[in-house]
Amino acid sequence: MSKEEKKLAAAVTKEKSSAPSKVMTIVGIVLCVLLLPVLILNIMLIIQGFGADKSKLPNIGGYFPLMVQSGSMSGTIEVGDLIIVHTVDNADSMSVGDIVTYWDGEPGGSLVTHRIAQVTTDKDNKLVYRTKGDANPAEDTAFLYPDKIVGTYVTRFPGLGNVAMFMQTIPGLIVCVVLPLSIFIAYDIIRRRKIDKSSKKETAQLMAELEELKKLKAQQESNEAAKKDETKDETKTETDAKPAEDPKDAPDEGDKEPETEEKTE
Repeated sequence: MSKEEKKLAAAVTKEKSSAPSKVMTIVGIVLCVLLLPVLILNIMLIIQGFGADKSKLPNIGGYFPLMVQSGSMSGTIEVGDLIIVHTVDNADSMSVGDIVTYWDGEPGGSLVTHRIAQVTTDKDNKLVYRTKGDANPAEDTAFLYPDKIVGTYVTRFPGLGNVAMFMQTIPGLIVCVVLPLSIFIAYDIIRRRKIDKSSKKETAQLMAELEELKKLKAQQESNEAAKKDETKDETKTETDAKPAEDPKDAPDEGDKEPETEEKTE
């Protein structure tokens, strides 16, 4: 296969996307990137709410999400926010000012996220913490024991908690998950069909060009062969032609021996 044929064969398999198709592809990727984390967080929240063992919080790399439903930390964390908390291995090393999430009562009950206001000990000389919500006028009445702490506050996403709560409803699942996925899948099917149709058209056009090149190449080779045959015929004709005699090569009459006359008596 010639270089031209190889280039054409490679071009047949190459897909060419139009500008709108590229834009839609980028939009689809962005939607997936944005939707996937929210979907994962929502699944984790659902497991937290409906899991068999609520005392075990699902996490990814130690991180887990929580929805804020109280305004006790208003000014720092607002109602409707989605906060990210990281688990702690040593809850005995908390300091004043740390924002911690802990069980309010027995594990599996409700979770509270407040700031540590004081590090002290109880009547049995055990380490305890005094906590306080930033928007509350006074400290919490109950001591916080280290074994009740499940994690420390990392960051928040304003208003995303409301979105997560909405996604847990049937309309929310349809609007936020089912509908975007359906649109993306439908678009991908249409895009692939257009690409296949365009690819077939380009393939037919390229194959026609390839056939034309083959014809031109064959004609060129035929012309070159004809020229070679003509050259051979001319060479053969010159070889078969008899050369003219040179007068110089003719014998000189003066060089002939004189004939002897015999006298008859």
